[in-house]
Amino acid sequence: MSNTEFHRIKRLPPYVFAEVNAMKARARANGADIVDLGMGNPDQATPQHIVDKLVEAVRDPKTHRYSNSRGIPGLRKAHAAYYKRRFNVDVDPETECIVTIGSKEGLANLAQAITSPGDIILVPNPSYPIHPFGFILAGASVRHLPVGMENGASTDIDSFMMMLERAVRHSVPKPLALVLNYPSNPTAEVVGLDFYRPIVEFCRKHGIYILSDLAYAEIFFDDQPPPSILEIPEAREIAVEFTSMSKTYSMAGWRIGFATGNKTLITALARIKSYLDYGAFTPIQVAAAAALNGPQDCVLQVREMYKQRRDVMIEGLAAAGWEVPSPTASMFAWAPIPPQFAHLGSLEFSKLLLQQAEVAVAPGIGFGEYGDGHVRLAMVENVHRIRQATRNIKEFFRSNAGGVAASKDPAARAALLDSEKAKA
Repeated sequence: MSNTEFHRIKRLPPYVFAEVNAMKARARANGADIVDLGMGNPDQATPQHIVDKLVEAVRDPKTHRYSNSRGIPGLRKAHAAYYKRRFNVDVDPETECIVTIGSKEGLANLAQAITSPGDIILVPNPSYPIHPFGFILAGASVRHLPVGMENGASTDIDSFMMMLERAVRHSVPKPLALVLNYPSNPTAEVVGLDFYRPIVEFCRKHGIYILSDLAYAEIFFDDQPPPSILEIPEAREIAVEFTSMSKTYSMAGWRIGFATGNKTLITALARIKSYLDYGAFTPIQVAAAAALNGPQDCVLQVREMYKQRRDVMIEGLAAAGWEVPSPTASMFAWAPIPPQFAHLGSLEFSKLLLQQAEVAVAPGIGFGEYGDGHVRLAMVENVHRIRQATRNIKEFFRSNAGGVAASKDPAARAALLDSEKAKA
């Protein structure tokens, strides 16, 4: 039995982040003070009024029973009200909205609901891992669309449409769905409605569903809030959008998200969830409704906090000699590997940062092959710790200026990496 290989597990590659996480754990066990900019896990406490509502609700024994896999009506209504005031989009909370146990669960279960073996899904690359692998686990084949910021500039719509048209023309069978994610994790790219319009028109023409991940809708730093694809009226015919409470209200561990949009897709997700779960714990849903319906000062505070961290990070990295584009949204910076280390690739560069600078980052290869020239830095440490990280990185660059870590000689690089592994 030890040699058993399960079909779906075989379709998953080795988890790239596991190696860095294991090294991070070993380093901390040996007393290293690692500044962790790797995982996008909010470090702030959930606002007190939301916690208070949870405590109030959990004291009611009626809330201890099974919940509803679609989500309690009050929370679906609160989410519909949010879409109206934020995007001026009318949502029917009964037929066009469902509560998910985080946006990640919602996307993965929708993939299970709508995918047949052999279906083709179009997914940007680099991308958040659940975007391709939710469908791969459901038996689909994924066709990647290379995207990403070049010198800080987002993918332009003309280039994207050329890739999309080529992918559809040369795919057999015709693609079932297209995944979009703006603001993007990991690249922090932001697009406007002018980007979405031709995509919606094209996908309507070809009968392709659109799954839009809008988890970072409220983490933006200029006067142009990221739009919803549902602001385009025709999008409702083919699109569903996933949003989350995790980053907006620092509720990552609470696991509350939403799917909103096309009735057919929402019905399919509701059907499969009815077999798989009874929804999130009711007091959590009650508290989430209080978050959406209550004062939004906490959202402004979170946004300002990430903006301050972004500024300190980008300025500190520039002072260290690392020019990183300043993101206009999300809680991430997408950093091109400095030229003197580019030959290492993102995984080995991430290891060196961890070993020599005591800074953990996410290697870009973990988000797809087209991410290998970058690493992702998450703004999940306070300003003091981010300054510490940039000082460490500056010293790391100084120590390796023209040194063995920057060498193009494979034997020299191997010797360095072996010695660093021995230290770890």
